[in-house]
Amino acid sequence: MRRAIFPGSFDPLTLGHYDIIKRGITLFDELVIAIGINADKKYMFSLEERTKFIKEAFKDEPKIKVVTYEGLTVDFCKKIGADFILRGLRNPADFEFEKAIAHTNRKLSEIETVFLLTSSGKSYISSSIVRDVIRNGGDYTGLVPDTVIVKS
Repeated sequence: MRRAIFPGSFDPLTLGHYDIIKRGITLFDELVIAIGINADKKYMFSLEERTKFIKEAFKDEPKIKVVTYEGLTVDFCKKIGADFILRGLRNPADFEFEKAIAHTNRKLSEIETVFLLTSSGKSYISSSIVRDVIRNGGDYTGLVPDTVIVKS
């Protein structure tokens, strides 16, 4: 079985993430959306909310599992038997950052990193931009899946 993880904080899940996940499930038998827990990071959305956003967005996709994890991503891969890490790239800066992590992961283990370019029209979307729009009362509905839209 070709199992991959798509790690991230998903604070919140964006249409960019959604795009990579939908395209990633065509490449793997199982895609584990792995929500990393970092005690030093201040999140806008709780772990429970972030998990719910993702589970609801992919509730009809049997090839997707949503889990949380702490520690090194490569250690988590070993623990669940994943041979691949899926990552999305929006721009050249993402590539340079992700390349360094991929090389480090490869040095620490036999995990392969698979990169997908974000689809045209979604490369400007990031969780930090979405959080800023939300904090400032802007319309973020075109940046996230419907499951993330908080009803007032």
